[in-house]
Amino acid sequence: MPGRKFADGEVVMGRWPGSVLYYEVQVASYDDASHLYTVKYKDGTELALKESDIRSLSSFRHRKSQSSSSSPSRRSSSRSRSRSPGRPAKGRRRSSSQSREHKDDRKKTIQETNVALLKLSENNTQSYNGEPDSTERNDTSCIILEQKSKPELEIQRVLEQYSLRPRKEEKKKEEIYSEKKIFETRKTIEKATPKTKELEFGGRIGTFVMIFFLPATVFYLLLMCKQDDASLLNFPPPLPALESLWEARVFGVFLLWFFLQALFYLLPIGKVVEGLPLSNGRKLQYRINGFYAFLLTAAVIGTLLYFQFELHYLYDHFMQFAVSAAVFSVALSIYLYIRSLKAPEEELAPGGNSGYFVYDFFTGHELNPRIGSFDLKYFCELRPGLIGWVVINLAMLLAEMKIHNQSVPSLSMILVNSFQLLYVVDALWNEEAVLTTMDITHDGFGFMLAFGDLVWVPFVYSLQALYLVGHPTAISWPVAAAITTLNYLKFIPTATGKGLLVTGWWGFVRHPNYLGDIIMALAWSLPCGFNHILPYFYVIYFICLLVHREARDEHHCKQKYGLAWEKYCQRVPYRIFPYIY
Repeated sequence: MPGRKFADGEVVMGRWPGSVLYYEVQVASYDDASHLYTVKYKDGTELALKESDIRSLSSFRHRKSQSSSSSPSRRSSSRSRSRSPGRPAKGRRRSSSQSREHKDDRKKTIQETNVALLKLSENNTQSYNGEPDSTERNDTSCIILEQKSKPELEIQRVLEQYSLRPRKEEKKKEEIYSEKKIFETRKTIEKATPKTKELEFGGRIGTFVMIFFLPATVFYLLLMCKQDDASLLNFPPPLPALESLWEARVFGVFLLWFFLQALFYLLPIGKVVEGLPLSNGRKLQYRINGFYAFLLTAAVIGTLLYFQFELHYLYDHFMQFAVSAAVFSVALSIYLYIRSLKAPEEELAPGGNSGYFVYDFFTGHELNPRIGSFDLKYFCELRPGLIGWVVINLAMLLAEMKIHNQSVPSLSMILVNSFQLLYVVDALWNEEAVLTTMDITHDGFGFMLAFGDLVWVPFVYSLQALYLVGHPTAISWPVAAAITTLNYLKFIPTATGKGLLVTGWWGFVRHPNYLGDIIMALAWSLPCGFNHILPYFYVIYFICLLVHREARDEHHCKQKYGLAWEKYCQRVPYRIFPYIY
């Protein structure tokens, strides 16, 4: 398969559809499946062009200079022939006779046309029954014209036969043709999403296992945190009675929380921004108001605490809340898959369009499912689960104070709450950055993200706070200061451009931001001490997650940058851990 010729961001000359004119454009992207370049003109118009319709600036200028250098000679030769000394008088006599013949022909044509129009008028009064015999299709476009009566069609045929169409009508026809060509060019962008051939997560068998393995892992971790001996070797933990795992009131509280966050999402506050271009060329709009939703949630929680609502109710029914969230995420996933069956082909996820039910159900079949302007994936990405994580941590802090009769929370609990609160606030403050992540641009919205956003994030990421309630750990202030310093190493500057950086942190590893995330996760777990490995599950999981994501990034970057990526990997051989991996 031939590779692409022009790179993203390169300024080239693009042929305007339906014409022979070339204009200066900038390459925006390239689609490997259709082999089309998306280019942007200076007026902001974005079109999809074939490689044959694009020329480099250097070659275009070279051709232009050649044509300009050869044209004077042609013009001079034509002038020399017309000014030949032996032919001027004959030429004038010949052109005069041609002019008279042209006038006679034109006069005869007008007379014949008038006769034809008169006959058509007579036929119209005698035989036309009001029904059109046929419809006419413009021969230069695919726009179906309005149905016309038979006399009108005949008149139009005569006018076209003798080239008597008014200039305004010809101009209008050219405008319609031009608009139609632009429409057809833009239509090529709205192509069908190709079938997913490279299956991830272990393919059909792997995704089928993970649908059951992920909920089982969550419940296992929560049950272990409730045990006095929180060793992972203590398997299996005592299983609770099935009837104790479900309570309608708890499920109602979860639904109230979900729809409260949905209400905050719909509030007309915050700016509206455009996401990255989709495969069909469109850009979806997103309301950036996650931080405002967080402030409103804080006001609601503060009001409940003021009226002495016992927030540690979350701790007392924590397993039931996890079950409620899991049931809701499964129901949401089923709804998402059913509605995706009716979604247009170009709106399906490039990574979840395999045609296999289990795989597409897990990874997500539709890329951006929306109910009106309500984007379900974008809402779940940062709202119910992420903000809920902070509320759960606060509930654990209050539960620790109540259970252990403390007037203030422990230093370990304060560190865990502070670190993770800072993480959530930072994510919501920079909410717009999530629009460039793989979750939004590539992955569909299915069980993987629904369960991850609504169950895994709030109930697994709060594992350290839950652990500290049942297993108090005392740390000294110097240790707390060292852990705090380690946590702030996470804030490594990240790149905002599309180039391949080889300076600074990117000169050591290809993903220094991943390394910072792992360091941060370690800082969250250290306040829990070293008695059990359970609080460090998040670090272990996060390393596995980022290594897997780095492999996915590697695959996409290799396709996008080609030889440049191979040279970059030679320059920066380590992926995440310097001198290790």
